[in-house]
Amino acid sequence: MLAPLPATPYELAEWKHATVQFNYHISYEGMLYSVPHEYIKHKVEVRVTSKVVEIFYNHTRIASHRRLYGRKGQYSTITEHMPLDHQKYLEWNGDRFRNWAKHIGDSTFNVVNAILTSARVEQQSYRSCMGLLKLADKYSVDRLESACKKALSYTTNPSCNSIKNILAAKGDMVNEEGYAKAKTALATTRNKHALIRGADYYRR
Repeated sequence: MLAPLPATPYELAEWKHATVQFNYHISYEGMLYSVPHEYIKHKVEVRVTSKVVEIFYNHTRIASHRRLYGRKGQYSTITEHMPLDHQKYLEWNGDRFRNWAKHIGDSTFNVVNAILTSARVEQQSYRSCMGLLKLADKYSVDRLESACKKALSYTTNPSCNSIKNILAAKGDMVNEEGYAKAKTALATTRNKHALIRGADYYRR
């Protein structure tokens, strides 16, 4: 007369409240789990077992993830939860941006690496990386590398906008070597004009 036993053993669950962060993830014990991006800033309920993290809004489940263990700060991100402008960079990854930057120069590589590691979700930095590397098409790879080098002399974490500003103001074209060359050229020009008549002129 008894009904059959459940297919899986009953698991004790813990319930928590959370607020969806700006990066469309909730945090539980140092791990981050995605929800559909339209729930950003909404308060949700989180059901956690030893194996699964489930997220509910108004008693409706909106996301389910395998529970993460180990190093804190890991992400479980479902593609469908991402905004469309993030999804279009899925064929890219951090290593691909780093390799592209490395072909331009060490300074560009260091800036791209800093941008990639600045975001809590790496995918959120892809647009900035793409925008930065595309500056080489507008200004040349040499100027981009110089601008990145100059930006790194100010801070270890320059942004794409700071590099744009340097290039727009031609700040990458002014450096100590440039000043030295200009000073030498100016001195040479003055000397030539000072002696343009030559010593023989004054002996006449």
